Amino acid sequence: MEEKNLDENSGSFTCKQNDNNSGETPRSPMENPAETDSKQNDETEQTVNEGNHTKVNEEVVEEDGVEAPPKSASPLASIEKVSEDIDEFLVSLVEQKEKETTSCGVPGFVERFLELMEEKIAKYDAEGKAKWGEVPEEDASFLESVTRISKLMKSLTLQMESTPSSSSEGEEIKGMKDSLVNRIGLIQQRLMSYLEEDFRYLLEESRNNSTELDPGGNQDHVDHKGKQIVSEQHEPNHEKTEESDHDFPGYSNDAILNLNKIAGAMLCGGYQSECSQVYIISRRNALEESLQKLGFEKISIDEMQKVQWETLARDMVPAWINTFKQCASMYFSGERKLAEAVFVEHPNVAAGLFSNLSRGVVIQLLNFAEGAALTKRAGEKLFKLLDMYETLRDVISKLDELFPEECVEELKTEMTLAKCRLGQATISIFCDLEQSIKSETAKTPVPGGAVHPLTRYIMNYLNIAGDYRETLEQVFKEHSKFDSADSTSRPHHANDENISDGGGGSNNDDNKEYVSPFAAQVTRVMELLDTSLEGKAKLYRDIALSNFFMMNNGRYILQKIKGSSEMARLMGDTWCRKRSSELRTYHKNYQRETWNRVVACLTHEGLNVNGKVQKPVLKERFKSFNALFDEIHRTQSTWVVKDEQLQSELRVSISAVVIPAYRSFLGRFAQYLDPRRQTEKYVKYQAEDIETYIDDLFDGKPHQPIGKRKT
Repeated sequence: MEEKNLDENSGSFTCKQNDNNSGETPRSPMENPAETDSKQNDETEQTVNEGNHTKVNEEVVEEDGVEAPPKSASPLASIEKVSEDIDEFLVSLVEQKEKETTSCGVPGFVERFLELMEEKIAKYDAEGKAKWGEVPEEDASFLESVTRISKLMKSLTLQMESTPSSSSEGEEIKGMKDSLVNRIGLIQQRLMSYLEEDFRYLLEESRNNSTELDPGGNQDHVDHKGKQIVSEQHEPNHEKTEESDHDFPGYSNDAILNLNKIAGAMLCGGYQSECSQVYIISRRNALEESLQKLGFEKISIDEMQKVQWETLARDMVPAWINTFKQCASMYFSGERKLAEAVFVEHPNVAAGLFSNLSRGVVIQLLNFAEGAALTKRAGEKLFKLLDMYETLRDVISKLDELFPEECVEELKTEMTLAKCRLGQATISIFCDLEQSIKSETAKTPVPGGAVHPLTRYIMNYLNIAGDYRETLEQVFKEHSKFDSADSTSRPHHANDENISDGGGGSNNDDNKEYVSPFAAQVTRVMELLDTSLEGKAKLYRDIALSNFFMMNNGRYILQKIKGSSEMARLMGDTWCRKRSSELRTYHKNYQRETWNRVVACLTHEGLNVNGKVQKPVLKERFKSFNALFDEIHRTQSTWVVKDEQLQSELRVSISAVVIPAYRSFLGRFAQYLDPRRQTEKYVKYQAEDIETYIDDLFDGKPHQPIGKRKT
């Protein structure tokens, strides 16, 4: 049974729907209907009038049945009183819902509250609302008003949905409620627009600018091996940056608390979309600003193909690496904490916003990585790509702790794909070393038997590769099935379970030796280099110089391998011993073709005939020695040994062969020459002179004839 009453003057109305389970006593069928209806009308009228009265100092002023605030009441007092009435009304609606009863009554003070809100909005429109934080009391009051409007809107909407309106009178009340709800909705919309501006203002203006990164304070430079190191001149700024980075994203606790309050009010009022949009735009701009200060530039994959590699290697790749590391170590975690603090009561919203923001940054970074992997292959790009590969690998391992569970798998998939492309690019470039060796077909020998430029290039390349050995092992193991159309070969290796950990080690299985894919490829490169050098050695007509060339280049190769602990471990002790043995062979061949001939001039054989020294033969021996030594000195002083240790070893070994033999020969047979003219003519050198002239060898500079240098 439903009771209704409508006060047309005040615009307020009440209606009660009795429920036999509500505890109210139903009207007895024996009661006089006229008396009962009269009693009910009196009760309804009393309810309406009580709802339309505003009391101030126990006084009530009425005009034509519509309450009016007393002239002594201040606007603030009216707002406070009406707000209290609204709060009580909202509580009553909650209680009715819990008791499963429905009251269609909307007290008159609701009308008054809406009028006050409209007046406030009109004032804001005319004068402008104060920025958040300028008047804290007004901020709190405004937020409370928004909350009341949102609750009122929600409660009345739910009440209308649960109130039947079968009679014509019910339809009339429903129409008035529709009008009321529409009015409240318009007020809520205007209030939310101001709250939205406050939210944007706090997000953009309350950040602590002192925590922003200094554009020049955190720049890294790259050493000759491609590794990222911090520039010494930037260290003080970097330390300062690290201290301030702990505060990222730079909001005070008060600012975050206010952001939380505003976000809560907007989401409670059904304005999640507007709130989220403001948050996303503001934080995306802030993140992009921070990335720009780190030196990272948004660039498409197509645009990257047009950029000179020198620019990419010098500026853009180091900035990308630094940016990715900063995001993983600071920005992503800071952004996640901010979202969780602002939307603490709405964890799903926080997770969604953070995922949206972070994914946008990650996609930019991954686009750069894929663009770098697609640039034209060149040997000098390998180590920059490996730096990027390592960065992605390290970040992927931290994804579970950086991102919400629902977006980790997607990001992991995309990052792994980018890492795979970098890995494939590095394998292609490394395998191109084979082609570099095969394409070097110069027919002109290197002057002076010096280390060939190809040897220097390949060994320096492998020496740097040693610094990346662990990463290259991983890349080759994970991506070695990748076939390069331009590579003449690719590493052949056993199944993963049979691959050794490098170092030339082996696992015996049917007398087969297994090495890692990377070790197999390095071995292949070394074999090709040896073959190439053997061909180049044949370009020399002088057998001594040919062996000298092989010794010189072989020594350079061995020293480069030993100079890198990783490459020495990869090639193994067996390889090093074999290489050392080959060098001794080349050395012996060189010495035999050169200095053994010199020493042969000093033989005693044939000088004594019947116990008498044959002077003509002796003179010829001295002349042959002088001529041959002069020729070798003149020639081999132009030969080149840049390795100081090898240069010293060669001079010492030559001296050890020549000087003792010459000193012995000179000491025994010089007395048989005329001490004057013959001695000066045939004995050009003393043993000390020979040692001095040997020290002129292998420095690549022709020396004056020996005779002109004597004093």
